[in-house]
Amino acid sequence: MLDNNQLLRFTTAGSVDDGKSTLIGRLLYDSKSIFEDQLESIENTSKKKGHNGVDLALFTDGLRDEREQGITIDVAYRYFTTPKRKFIIADTPGHIQYTRNMVTGASTANVATILIDARHGVIEQTKRHAFIASLLQIPHVIVCVNKMDLVDFSEEIFYKIVREFEEISSKMLITDVRFIPMSALLGDNVVNRSKNMDWYQGAPMLHTLETMHISSDINKVDARFPVQTVLRPQNETHRDYRGYAGRMASGVLRKGDEITVMPSGFTSKIKTIDTFDGEVDEAFAPMSVSITLEDDIDISRGDMIVRTNNKPEAAQDIEVMLCWLNNSPAKPRAKYTIKHTSNDQKAMIKEVVYKIDIETLGRNKEDKELNMNDISKVKIRTTKPLMVDSYRENRITGSIILVDDTTNETVAAGMVV
Repeated sequence: MLDNNQLLRFTTAGSVDDGKSTLIGRLLYDSKSIFEDQLESIENTSKKKGHNGVDLALFTDGLRDEREQGITIDVAYRYFTTPKRKFIIADTPGHIQYTRNMVTGASTANVATILIDARHGVIEQTKRHAFIASLLQIPHVIVCVNKMDLVDFSEEIFYKIVREFEEISSKMLITDVRFIPMSALLGDNVVNRSKNMDWYQGAPMLHTLETMHISSDINKVDARFPVQTVLRPQNETHRDYRGYAGRMASGVLRKGDEITVMPSGFTSKIKTIDTFDGEVDEAFAPMSVSITLEDDIDISRGDMIVRTNNKPEAAQDIEVMLCWLNNSPAKPRAKYTIKHTSNDQKAMIKEVVYKIDIETLGRNKEDKELNMNDISKVKIRTTKPLMVDSYRENRITGSIILVDDTTNETVAAGMVV
């Protein structure tokens, strides 16, 4: 059974002019998820540009530069709801120089939709986007073969592209791939089934997104509870209350469970689990709760409550796949603040092991400088231990960001290897 309030996040990726913004516009337009004033404003802009109908791409290209140039520059987030699900779409740019935007837009996604122009097939940019989706461990990929109207809705061309993509994805960590032939401009197989492609027996895109099973995307095995704050109300009803508040990153914790507090290693049992609506018997990701323990232990923000028989690694030396987000290159052996769940520490980049050549997807061990959009494997040393899992096993406890202390800018995002 589907949870009607379940939220699905998906990101769109594709080369420039593959029709990403048009696809999202069509999705919003056909699912009636656009306000009348938005529609009116976009109809007027479309008329000014000399279009006969509504230019669907304008629904997402919110920046004036994007509308004027007809391209997507920044990540545009759009929210919409159908009776079956809530959605957040991250429309990410297709240009090579905006790799960092795809990384930030895709880091929390359940689904990556990769657009391919039916006329051009699988190109370098497609490989790049598939690689980033694989690197970010996005659990599901939908390959949208768009502009089928420009190849006479050819079944042969569609299946040729399917074979090409399967060949590249077999070398990557992509497990669930689905292929949909479509025309975003005409609306074929986006919300409604296509009458022009009766040879395609699968569901249109919206139905695929609405029915896709995403509950198992969250790690339910490893219980991880990063403490955000300590609650001491000290009022009449809660005179001696000491609760540890935060959000379950993964797994399940129940009343009576034996737990260990990391990094101190002290053990105790869970006494109560409280939520805004009252006490519960168990907490699971992504619930926000306050946990009380049977023993008084010194716990503060940045500590992590875990099951005693299932602990993450407490490490000061960690290997990370890092995407550099900042205009200024990384400074050798400079100190940064590393943010990991609710834990902030000082850290430095000890070594750049290799950089990934985004053109060839090969490894470059000679070039050690980190510039904007570079993706590389690095070794980081932190002042105090971080409780980390590998990103493949746990996307929340396996991800970090680096902040430059002098400018307070987020300079890099990384995934623990």
